[in-house]
Amino acid sequence: MTEGASVTTFVVEDRLPWPDDVAKEVEQGPLDPAAIFVSGSREPCAIRKISARGVTVVSDLAPALGDRVAVELGTGQRASGKISWSSGNELGVVFDDHVDMAALLNRKLVSLTPERRSMPRVEVRSTAYVKWSQSLSLATLRNISARGLQLESDELPAMGTYVAVFVEGLNIPPGEVVWRRHKLAGIELFDELSWASIIPWVRQMIRKGAD
Repeated sequence: MTEGASVTTFVVEDRLPWPDDVAKEVEQGPLDPAAIFVSGSREPCAIRKISARGVTVVSDLAPALGDRVAVELGTGQRASGKISWSSGNELGVVFDDHVDMAALLNRKLVSLTPERRSMPRVEVRSTAYVKWSQSLSLATLRNISARGLQLESDELPAMGTYVAVFVEGLNIPPGEVVWRRHKLAGIELFDELSWASIIPWVRQMIRKGAD
């Protein structure tokens, strides 16, 4: 396992895990290791983002757009697909067949020792409300992990503000705004959100995305 908390993101909606226009900056940190197969050669890589439909990997390889590849996932599954885009040392692979995100998340959790077992980062678009002082604002939850979450809204509190975040089906501990950028805010939770409490909600979001 990599040292420290992995910043690999599991996208639980039925969409490709490509960079978007809102959050172009890439968070630095360890990523989950994987392997990519190109022309019969197996090379190490790391997973930046993954969804049921595709994966963004970090690799020193430079295959051409449209090239056939396969990515070996944490479940041991080898998902075949083709190169859809590349930028710097990142490659976007579109899978031929959808992969099971619930199985990937479960495998991620059981691979950790009990004392290190915590919910990995999950990217999802869900309605949220953020409350601070006398203010209450509608926001979009963009991602969530055991220790924090990211919100998007036209009205968000300043860095250093203590907040409460409400999402249907989740009991989220209060937290503090630790960064602000444009319409985005990062919230660090005062208490860790346990994987046992968030996994049922994530599974529900996966089912919604598959509908």
